[in-house]
Amino acid sequence: MTPLLTAEGIDARYGDVRAVSGVSLHVDQGELLALVGANGAGKSTLLRVLAGAHRPVAGAVGLRGDDVTGLRDFERNRRGICLVPEGRRLFASLTVRENLLVGAGSRRPGRWDVDAVADVLPMLRPLLERNASQLSGGQQQAVAIGRALMSNPDVLLLDEVSLGLAPIVIDELYESLAAVRGGGLAVILVEQDLQRTLAVADRLVCMLEGEAVLEGTPHSLTHEAITDAYFGHVATPAGSGPGGDDGGPTTGGAGW
Repeated sequence: MTPLLTAEGIDARYGDVRAVSGVSLHVDQGELLALVGANGAGKSTLLRVLAGAHRPVAGAVGLRGDDVTGLRDFERNRRGICLVPEGRRLFASLTVRENLLVGAGSRRPGRWDVDAVADVLPMLRPLLERNASQLSGGQQQAVAIGRALMSNPDVLLLDEVSLGLAPIVIDELYESLAAVRGGGLAVILVEQDLQRTLAVADRLVCMLEGEAVLEGTPHSLTHEAITDAYFGHVATPAGSGPGGDDGGPTTGGAGW
């Protein structure tokens, strides 16, 4: 079966600074793939490459077997790839409803409209007519996710969903994520909290200094292997070929 989304040999830079080097990965329909790694590992840059917001200097991105490397971000959005960037980036002068409707600009058919979004993100329903500038951080994050869903994506790219949010709000967002994944939506998630990541991921890829150094399922990898790869305590990774810009890790109190 052809993977839904693929990246092959991705190299990405900011000027002379290497951010991603030789990374290859794939995600299947309905799968949640987590990207983990320490500060500067290249996770956010890789998401931007997949979304078409950052052009790689080498490598290819494929969607359903078609090469989309040359397509810009709005063109990939129309094909079914949508990025929820770190920082939310809402239109502060618009209401929640209006921000959600912005996401429908791709005009892709599918299950997601304002009511469907409010069903899976229930904190939003009483806020639909409130100005986005009046929302808490967790509410803004829910709007950013809802806006992405309104494009009816096949692949949802989530960058640092829980960054800066209270644990109770994070719990609510992750409960919603389980409902969001229904219907075969593929998710690539960048998350600092390793405990939470391992609880929701089908597979994970650990990045270090721009390279993919470890790949596997949460059940097939030991905590020691993951943390060693995370912090660069191993010279040669297992389960991955070769492959900087993100927040540092948290452990969620798991004793890592």
